[in-house]
Amino acid sequence: MRLLALLLLAPALVSADEVADAKRRWAESPHGPMLERILPPTFEARQLPEPGSPGARLVLQYCVQCHNLPNPAMHHAAKWPGIVERMVPRMQGKGNMGTLMFDMMAGVKAPSPGEVKLIVGYLRRYAQKPLDPKKYPEAFTPAGEPFRLACNQCHTLPDPQRHTAAEWPAVVARMQENMEWMNRVVGTQPIPGEPQLRIEAINAFLAKYARR
Repeated sequence: MRLLALLLLAPALVSADEVADAKRRWAESPHGPMLERILPPTFEARQLPEPGSPGARLVLQYCVQCHNLPNPAMHHAAKWPGIVERMVPRMQGKGNMGTLMFDMMAGVKAPSPGEVKLIVGYLRRYAQKPLDPKKYPEAFTPAGEPFRLACNQCHTLPDPQRHTAAEWPAVVARMQENMEWMNRVVGTQPIPGEPQLRIEAINAFLAKYARR
């Protein structure tokens, strides 16, 4: 599974025992394929900001026990604490799935309170910077509609200055893969009356306001 490959990409950050344990657990678990579908497999360990930092190491160590690696920019800073707070009890085998959750989390380790603080701090530090409506009013006009409709499906609207004009197309391409993975609007078979994914228009909007 792709989530196991993520572990193998960063042997310096995760011990050999942890890699072996994760590989064995999800290869043997009947729940492995279901958990892999939680997040798309398009973000890799080498793309983590400050990959050698304690925060990055902990995200890699704990998060990929259950699903593909999360990108800190998946959410804005205010949203991450609640998400981590919700994940920790699940790693402890608790949750609304009862005994099934306990069985699914067999062998999974949960972070200590100190580690949780480091994880949250790291994710908030590199979280998505929300777009300022006053700075980019065009985002809320018909010209900005392709960008707004596409990005709002999964996260807060990103600030175009997060990347340069040359960087944005690769980011948008990765987001398109994510939308396909998560069954969001991708426009492969246009249906009259439904919003379509207009990649060229999205890239044009982002390039217009991108970081110089």
